[in-house]
Amino acid sequence: MNINRQWILARRPFGMVSADNFEYREVPVPEPGDGEVLVRNLYLSFDPTQRGWMEDRESYMPPVRIGEPMRAGAVGQVFASNHPDFETGELVQTLGGWQDFLVANPSAGMLSLSKLPPGIDPAMILSVLGTTGQTAYWGLLDLGKPQSGETVLVSGAAGATGSVAGQIARIKGCRVIGIAGGPEKCAWLTEEARFDDAIDYKSEDVDARIAELCPDRVDIFFDNVGGGILEAALNHINMRARVVMCGGISAYNATAPVPGPANLMNIVVMRARMEGFIVIDYMDRFAAAAQELMGWVQSGELVYQVDVQEGFENIPQTLTRLFTGQNRGKQLLKIADPA
Repeated sequence: MNINRQWILARRPFGMVSADNFEYREVPVPEPGDGEVLVRNLYLSFDPTQRGWMEDRESYMPPVRIGEPMRAGAVGQVFASNHPDFETGELVQTLGGWQDFLVANPSAGMLSLSKLPPGIDPAMILSVLGTTGQTAYWGLLDLGKPQSGETVLVSGAAGATGSVAGQIARIKGCRVIGIAGGPEKCAWLTEEARFDDAIDYKSEDVDARIAELCPDRVDIFFDNVGGGILEAALNHINMRARVVMCGGISAYNATAPVPGPANLMNIVVMRARMEGFIVIDYMDRFAAAAQELMGWVQSGELVYQVDVQEGFENIPQTLTRLFTGQNRGKQLLKIADPA
């Protein structure tokens, strides 16, 4: 326990992120200072936004610097504590990095360190109750404002965020259509998540299928993809539609600027609203949302998938799974069991 394994960002990606962008190193385990906590990571979260953190550009968070451990959400266990509110052995959530150990300062806020509620599975706190579930919850309810009987279209619908957003729309009485890649993901959407229908963008004409499945047009489009999928959806928005811009994974690994949709004037013609958001703006309201999400899970109204890889050596390759469609739901990696 005197060595801290790390995967550091060695070079910024150009195009598709790969394991070659990272390097393995070993450093001494850090010592916590006054008011700090030493955390041993157990589970790491993998999210499309990590690709943006690797770029050397201004964003809602500073970029990961070359030579730093790659940033990631994690669940860990308190290994040593110099803070009165945290005891050795407690499970905590952090925004740390690809490493065994990190020092966290609780005074830096929830992103630095927060306790897991008693009895909560770490996989839940990193998926349906965590930032992915919270993103779906606030994006759909606060920006989309669904009304019973409306039609909701979700791209990236089999992903950790899209699948939850679509199910919340169903719970709110909406008709829900999901766009996903491949027959297995589409079948999961309709059979397990109980979407009304699904469009396989890999084998179907998305624009034609939206027209077929949404004869009364789309009232809310929850977009995780951007690009051609966004353009197809904008062809079918309803009067006063809400387009919730959650992500644009189709362009995250692009090597040249990606053209915007050619039909943005549909927003004007249909008097629609397109709005983006970042979930950290809602952090002070996470607890209330988590309580409602948990209630839906316990009642069976909301299902979720987690894809748990294992092994510290497999961390870089696990990130690439997000961009090749290999993951099923929320992508996690298990480093160790709690002590």
